[in-house]
Amino acid sequence: MGTRYQRTVAVTSTARGSLEEVVWAGAQEMLRRALEDEVERFLQRGPYERSEEFRGYRNGTHPERAIGIGLGSVKVRVPRVRDVPETVAPQGFQSQVVERYQRRSQQQQLLFQRLYLEGLSSGDFEPVFRELLGGEAPLSESTILRLKTTWEAEYEEWRQRELGEHRYAYVWFDGVYVGCGQEREKTVLLCVLGAREDGQKELLALEEGYRESTASWSGVLRSLRERGLEAPLLAVGDGALGAWKALDEVFPATRRQRCWNHRVLNVQDQVPRRLQPEVRGRLREVWEAETRAECESRRDLVVAWLHGEGQERAAETVLRDWEDFVSFYDFPREHWLHLRTSNAIESVFAGVRLRTRVAKRMHRRENALYLVFKVIERLGRNWRALNGGRTVMALVLGGEVFKDGVLQRSRPTEGQAA
Repeated sequence: MGTRYQRTVAVTSTARGSLEEVVWAGAQEMLRRALEDEVERFLQRGPYERSEEFRGYRNGTHPERAIGIGLGSVKVRVPRVRDVPETVAPQGFQSQVVERYQRRSQQQQLLFQRLYLEGLSSGDFEPVFRELLGGEAPLSESTILRLKTTWEAEYEEWRQRELGEHRYAYVWFDGVYVGCGQEREKTVLLCVLGAREDGQKELLALEEGYRESTASWSGVLRSLRERGLEAPLLAVGDGALGAWKALDEVFPATRRQRCWNHRVLNVQDQVPRRLQPEVRGRLREVWEAETRAECESRRDLVVAWLHGEGQERAAETVLRDWEDFVSFYDFPREHWLHLRTSNAIESVFAGVRLRTRVAKRMHRRENALYLVFKVIERLGRNWRALNGGRTVMALVLGGEVFKDGVLQRSRPTEGQAA
């Protein structure tokens, strides 16, 4: 009892009153013992013992190195074993506790990746974590950047996955521009979001593109089709002409729904500042009409008002491509909130821009792509499902007819008279 007490006092005194040092000293001692036990099991004998089968000799330890664990690091000397017969282990003794060249635990690696993903820039890591992990910790800006290589493998596996398992009623598409590489122009990442049969949203595509050209969007949409995506019933997006032309080429049966928020901004840009608040309010009343007839009636009033104010160009903008702005009336009213604008995908990009603003300009295009992919993957855990859930979505995918958001008829089931 006295001896155990004396050992405790000794450890505490050497810790200079620091609880953290006591904890890490204990962790270091446990790791040392685990490595010694591993060698003993491999050789099937303890130090200074003999065994029936020769499995090699103890040969000191490898040079000491720091291993990062949690929010700290411990120093370790991995034992070496020499003269191991090939019949026992062709590659010789390989520790499974501490792998060759390992500098941090898997949990610490995941922690660093998550913090980078949440917004801590790579340049901030070293000064921040050097204080936590100690001056000899295996940490640098390049260390964090190397950790991102795992994202590349995850992204490639994701972008090649099959999509035929689900049916998607709606898709939203847009491009997000991020600064990277040596070119002055920002890289555009083409993004497609889909709504599954259960009402949940899912990221379907994220690809590099040249601006938002038809060729770039066609490549994205063809890839989706080749991996099993059936033609969606409705596509929602802004006024990017390249995307709509590509949609006509790849999914000609898919209907269009243009974003009302973008149309409001287009009209506002063509009127004096004094009229902009009223334009915004009047157009909001247009798209919030309960029926298509009422929507068009309100539209005509807005057009007449704009003509009266001498804003002919703005009036023409309101009328341009009108059919693409009222497609949502042929779908359930529960879904109008999700379909009248491209907010479903714009809200995703808001989170992406918040993160990429911290990273500023990334040196490689691929780094931008993988970072945005991981950011969207994390944001996707909190995406709101479509109103009505699986029940309403089943009606849409079942081909039921809606007028002004109201179900008009229900198809007869098997065994029922038509």
